[in-house]
Amino acid sequence: MFFFILAFSFNQPKFCPTADWNPHGITFVNHTSVGNRPYVLFINKNNTFYSFNREKNVVLMWINNSIDPNKINSNSIGDSYSMFVTTIGDIYIDNGRNYSRVDKLTLNTNTFNKVMSVGSSCFSLFIDINDTLYCSLFNEHIIIKRWLNNNQMASTIAAGTNGYGSALNQLHSPMGIFVDINFDLYVADCGNDRIQLFQFKKLNGKTLVGNGSLDNTNSLKCPSGIVLDNDKYLFIVDHGNHRIIRWGLNSFRCLAGCNSEGSQSNQLSLPISLSFDSYGNIFVTDSGNDRIQKFNFINKSCGKY
Repeated sequence: MFFFILAFSFNQPKFCPTADWNPHGITFVNHTSVGNRPYVLFINKNNTFYSFNREKNVVLMWINNSIDPNKINSNSIGDSYSMFVTTIGDIYIDNGRNYSRVDKLTLNTNTFNKVMSVGSSCFSLFIDINDTLYCSLFNEHIIIKRWLNNNQMASTIAAGTNGYGSALNQLHSPMGIFVDINFDLYVADCGNDRIQLFQFKKLNGKTLVGNGSLDNTNSLKCPSGIVLDNDKYLFIVDHGNHRIIRWGLNSFRCLAGCNSEGSQSNQLSLPISLSFDSYGNIFVTDSGNDRIQKFNFINKSCGKY
């Protein structure tokens, strides 16, 4: 059994302590739809799935359990790495590699408008409950943010304020980001093989998992994605170790891809990001296998909880 927090546009379940998932995944979509090396995945509370075909520059949407996605041609978008969808259905999409910006797609008009200037690709995008847009700049080793209710395009640095490095106020090739309801920022600090927590208005981060953490036995290799459940358990895409793990205080467990790199149903290859659907199932962009994998939540794992 699990419950949900209502503040965000995506699913953030509250699981029981013994929650578990089937380690054998099911291919939700393959190369035919998402193309080579899929990165983008977002699932909203209505279980509409969003992705992006980087070869064809097409936004993909699976609505109401549809088999074939709706497609929005986006010739003005080049090689996008990330996406965030709001509660009203507006799509914010990385357009940094070719056009140095983040764009907003309003569905009822199918038009793209610039909402943030960036220096390179946003590997991850996130909008907090105060309508602040965050962008993870992998090549610049910083996280920037901009309040969307201000007409100015200027952004400020949210994390990585002292240049490239491994100190607590530095980042090295950050990838996935997550901002909770307290405005605390979690960063998958890929190049430093760690997960960093930057508490609200704090410039020095705290290492939760990986290099420099209190428990160095739980090693990471270029973490690329991070999602929090409603109890602040961290679901981490351990990109270089080809697996998905769940971390909390005194708890570290591999959930998927625990049998080395590969293409079998219980394996992953260079996973990038993950999202939950409203049933607690985990979906993963399995980039090296050109597919999105679904790992089913096992209801019986919670018993009568």
